[in-house]
Amino acid sequence: MKLEELIQTIRPIRIEGTPSVEITDVNIDSRQIRSGHLFIAVRGTQTDGHAYIAKAIEQGAAAILCETLPQDLVPGVCYIQITDTEAATGLVATRFYGDPTSKLQLIGVTGTNGKTTVATLLYKMFRKFGYKCGLCSTVCNYIDGKALPTEHTTPDPITLNRLLGRMADEGCKYAFMEVSSHAIAQKRIAGLRFAGGIFTNLTRDHLDYHKTFANYRDAKKAFFDQLPKGAFALTNADDKNGMVMVQNTQADVRTYSLRSPADYKAKILEESFEGMFLDIDRHEIGVQFIGRFNVSNLLAVYGAAIMLGKSAEDVLIVLSTLTPVNGRFETIRSATGVTAIIDYAHTPDALVNVLTTINEILRGKGQAITVCGAGGNRDKGKRPLMAQEAVNHSDKVIITSDNPRFEEPQAIINDMLAGLDKEQLKKAVAITDRKEAIRTACLLAQAGDVILVAGKGHENYQDIQGVKHPFDDHEVIKEFFELR
Repeated sequence: MKLEELIQTIRPIRIEGTPSVEITDVNIDSRQIRSGHLFIAVRGTQTDGHAYIAKAIEQGAAAILCETLPQDLVPGVCYIQITDTEAATGLVATRFYGDPTSKLQLIGVTGTNGKTTVATLLYKMFRKFGYKCGLCSTVCNYIDGKALPTEHTTPDPITLNRLLGRMADEGCKYAFMEVSSHAIAQKRIAGLRFAGGIFTNLTRDHLDYHKTFANYRDAKKAFFDQLPKGAFALTNADDKNGMVMVQNTQADVRTYSLRSPADYKAKILEESFEGMFLDIDRHEIGVQFIGRFNVSNLLAVYGAAIMLGKSAEDVLIVLSTLTPVNGRFETIRSATGVTAIIDYAHTPDALVNVLTTINEILRGKGQAITVCGAGGNRDKGKRPLMAQEAVNHSDKVIITSDNPRFEEPQAIINDMLAGLDKEQLKKAVAITDRKEAIRTACLLAQAGDVILVAGKGHENYQDIQGVKHPFDDHEVIKEFFELR
């Protein structure tokens, strides 16, 4: 594609060189630049892409999109100066990859908890309806049935448009995507056309990046502010920020709720560790999910499917066949009558949701034993809160290492323990080695007890000092259950 065609959706301040040059690819990583590529210099949170312009040209870049022109311009290279390369990246990528969201219906799911479950279940549901679909999620990306590993909840704009372009080229009619607060704030979704947006809930998370809860909330809200007329906005009326999210949207607003008047309603009729029996809009249905929070997730799926033109009856039939997403309230039973639950819960609110569900089913007939930690190089303020909620809703708590990243595991554990008073400390023990912590929980558990292993869910590694070491909570639990 000619550079002059590629930049038609942005407003250059200055052009130096020949814009008729042919562009063979677009990238924001100078290490991936090859002959004929356009390099976009973005000022990121860790590095400034402008420092790598010379490197990109050495690698063969034919053109540079930047906010500040270099002092020395290389002959034969076209330089495009604009005010905001972060915002322009998505617009340029969308155009380069053929405007993929004009060829399929893209549904975005945002919120603190539940994004993965809602997006994945919609993907599974619409495949069962017979459509080719794409999925962009924390666990894995999919183009119809083909799995593609993922590094981030929402990829950078170029990776994202490349992925959506492949989905469109392979005939996908729908794409379901988790939209993170980082992605919204960093304009990774600029240029994309969303046919619908879903809000799950909002609780404390990512304050290491957003600094304040208000900034975090406003990042989520910006997604709905940008939805166009003709799209739908489905929001959780049970969340205090549910209606805030959609107060300025142009989209068609619908609501779902377990407690409040709403367009889509549900209540729990029966509940066990095998599943639930629900009433959804006066239809009784059995599902293979557990917990009030999952009823909310299922309602979001139900409402979105109806907004996409499906009948309630057809949606409910498929809903009854769906199973939990990897690492989201997954149940493993031992031969001795102990139940282990693996869940991605890594925020205080998510931990409360999961433990409340466990205790509602146990009804005092067994102990809740929780194994949890907190991630390194992330919001430190939630660490003591995580420990407090674990202790307040469990009979025993083992605080351990999660993904310490570049922090010392014991320092993270100390931050968590600092949130507990003397009485609370009596219920908690710290074991840094995660495998040993899980083994201890298995040894403590008796028939009828439930072990919650929280924080990592689907992850099959531990991130330590920049190295991902193999570690899977599922495998560790199964190993110790077999030993017993």
